[in-house]
Amino acid sequence: MAHQFTTSYLKDSMDVFFYYKKLGERAMAQCPDEALWTTLDAESNSIAIIVKHMAGNMRSRWTDFLTTDGEKPDRNRDTEFEDPPRTRAELMEMWERGWKHVFGALAPLGDEDSVRKITIRTEPHSVMQAINRQVAHYSYHVGQIVFLAKHFADRQWQTLTIPKKKSGQFNRRVASGELSQR
Repeated sequence: MAHQFTTSYLKDSMDVFFYYKKLGERAMAQCPDEALWTTLDAESNSIAIIVKHMAGNMRSRWTDFLTTDGEKPDRNRDTEFEDPPRTRAELMEMWERGWKHVFGALAPLGDEDSVRKITIRTEPHSVMQAINRQVAHYSYHVGQIVFLAKHFADRQWQTLTIPKKKSGQFNRRVASGELSQR
């Protein structure tokens, strides 16, 4: 993730969300198609199910973000863990649609909105607390996606961050100006 100095909580939050969105996409791109629906055991979720759950959460939390409870009455969380989309294209469309809710809700906000009060499951949260809650939730699930994609890609996996035992080389390239910290 390219670090940019900012004093804007909102800008930094959007940058972090964007980073995790791209990290998940880069991981899923390396995952063989059939593996998107594969679980490691009977109690695990597939990448497709994780994406469906995240998209459902995103729709619920970010639709009418400032004016309605983040747990929408029409959300049925349990069904998010059943019947995933059937193709990679459908899966990626669901992923994009979920993230559009996130960025669409955050884009019009200003830093002064971070102290506004909203509710999630009838509990009061500041906008800042709600954003932090979702950053933690989405990074947790993107971590699962990365783990599964790496497992299924096996030897074809290309690292998404600094390769093992290469941090010194990376740091020298950044210090020399050859690389930006991405």
